[in-house]
Amino acid sequence: MKSDWTAVRVPRRWADGRYVWFLGALPPALVYGSWHGVEQTGWPAFWWSGVVVTFMVIPLIDRLVGTSTTNPPENLVPPLEAQRIFRWATYLFVVNQYLALIVACWLWSGGGAAPMTFVDKLGLALTVGLSGGLGINAAHELGHKRPAVERRLSKVALAQTCYGHFFVEHNRGHHARVATPEDPASARFGESLYRFIPRSVVGGFRSAWRLECDRFERRERSPWTLRNDILNAWLLSVALFGGLCLWFGIGVLGWLVVQAVLGCCLLEAVNYIEHYGLRRQRLPGGRYEPVRPEHSWNSDAMVTNVFLFQLQRHSDHHANPMRRYQTLRHAEDAPQLPAGYAEMLLYALIPPLWRKIMDPRVVAHYGGDLSLVALDPRTHRRPGSVHAEQNPGVAGTHPIACG
Repeated sequence: MKSDWTAVRVPRRWADGRYVWFLGALPPALVYGSWHGVEQTGWPAFWWSGVVVTFMVIPLIDRLVGTSTTNPPENLVPPLEAQRIFRWATYLFVVNQYLALIVACWLWSGGGAAPMTFVDKLGLALTVGLSGGLGINAAHELGHKRPAVERRLSKVALAQTCYGHFFVEHNRGHHARVATPEDPASARFGESLYRFIPRSVVGGFRSAWRLECDRFERRERSPWTLRNDILNAWLLSVALFGGLCLWFGIGVLGWLVVQAVLGCCLLEAVNYIEHYGLRRQRLPGGRYEPVRPEHSWNSDAMVTNVFLFQLQRHSDHHANPMRRYQTLRHAEDAPQLPAGYAEMLLYALIPPLWRKIMDPRVVAHYGGDLSLVALDPRTHRRPGSVHAEQNPGVAGTHPIACG
């Protein structure tokens, strides 16, 4: 299938919206907002503002604002890529991310005027964790770039969630193996979010470590060195957590772990959404077909795209990993999600609802041919398949349970 990146509306006068992207640096400020809200009103519910904004406010605004499929004119892509102001939005996110983490540790250690209960601290930990998950997204944008300062900032952004191996696995593992059985970060058809997350976390770490070991083996050196990108990234996390515990007391360590786990789970939930059920086919020579737009789910929900630095235009990202977020394009050939990532996260938390929404879209994407789908080996041989009844000509060979 030939991709057509340009079959979308391009306005006569292109506005790059350079200052709008600075909104993407604001989510960590929810920590300050939570604290201010509690101080002003006395309502402890404000500690949970991150959860409310992520899973209620953003999906609602996405629905109200709508989508945009406009692409930057090709002749403006080089100057857009060169403008540094877009980079400052991602830099500002990392600064804001760490200021918010320091304020949170101060609050967990009793620095606020009002005492915090366990439930209050948990709500704040979830708010901080969502900020950390978005920090992985900022690290994703920075880690794909050539300038050394951006690659270093990528590791700094990952330190909050102790997910430094993502720097290796995503760039050198996921992008090479996306939408294949060898990629732990590509979700299978029929696989629930709760089964996917541990598989992706463990598989991603193993893959990253193998990649680094192979890199040092080619150089005839030991991987046990600070030049190892996994070890030096993890050392940043150890230094960060150790420094915060020395500053605010050992009591903050538990909450740092909670927010880190939540941030990692948010990242993996996004991974789950991005390639669910999609598969690159093997060519006669045994290699996989090239990555094309139809191997990633896309969304053009405008608000979520701003806060995720256009991560939802995922097909163009895989086709052009070095392309900066402000120039990512909508692809007509890519399968489209029914909503933005923020709303899709809600559906993913409820597996039967997710499958009711997404499974028919996967099947339709492949014209009903289940032999092309990324089937889950743990479920595709079970009898009583809903899709087997809908597609008897194919499902006789590939029955899958959808219950």
